[in-house]
Amino acid sequence: MTLDYSIRPAARSGHRTLPESLSVLNGRQDRVEVRYGLPAEPGWVTCGSVLATPDAFGRWRASLARWLRDQYDDAPDQTTAGYVMTWYLGVPAYVGALLFHHERRVPSLRPADLAFRTAYPRPHPGSVAVLSPAFACLPDDPAAGRPDVVVAPDDAALAAVLRGRFIAHAKRFVDVYAPQVRLGRRTLWAAATDALDSALWQAGRCGGDAGAGALDAALVLEDGVKPLTSGSTMRTVDGEWTRRRESCCFHYLLERGEGACGTCPRVLPRR
Repeated sequence: MTLDYSIRPAARSGHRTLPESLSVLNGRQDRVEVRYGLPAEPGWVTCGSVLATPDAFGRWRASLARWLRDQYDDAPDQTTAGYVMTWYLGVPAYVGALLFHHERRVPSLRPADLAFRTAYPRPHPGSVAVLSPAFACLPDDPAAGRPDVVVAPDDAALAAVLRGRFIAHAKRFVDVYAPQVRLGRRTLWAAATDALDSALWQAGRCGGDAGAGALDAALVLEDGVKPLTSGSTMRTVDGEWTRRRESCCFHYLLERGEGACGTCPRVLPRR
């Protein structure tokens, strides 16, 4: 399928502030709650505090292990490591993808500027918050003249901003997480690639146009800018959008699991 980069979603931000943009986007999707500012409710943590707390990922994996044992009577270390890897990287990827696709804005993705709260009993990030009002946008955004706004000249440049900000956050995660788990750095960067590619696909789908999400994914991931492990793997099969994962979540290790996913690299070889 040929992707036409001359077509992009029209700017829809109007005169909205970033908090207003997030409020609008929260109403357009139900995958993860997105909001602005650190809520007063208990359970919220910043990504920065998680990365700075030595046992934070260990406690998260222990909570996940309890849920997995309840569901599958099993909780292999590789599986808890793979789930948490995927879930954490989805936090900066999804909020960045939503704003890029729907508003042509890129928020700060620094660990100190993002927070999340895990759901119960399945401890995935069910809510995500952006904590900084600053963002990057295109020249036609009404907020382009504000002092806390960075202006990118075109879509490709704004895509590079999203890619660079996500990679910077992912690097912090890889540096902290790699010594704690039996996963190689290539696997962790493959998961980061999956997170960004999948998030852009989901952003398109929640707007009713998976093809537009594929267009953005191809633009943001380019041909696999290092340390990302590939460009977008999205493609159509029998008229439906799908993608080949770069990483494995290790769900297949569960004794009562359903085996490897159909898009797993263990099942679907690289073409």
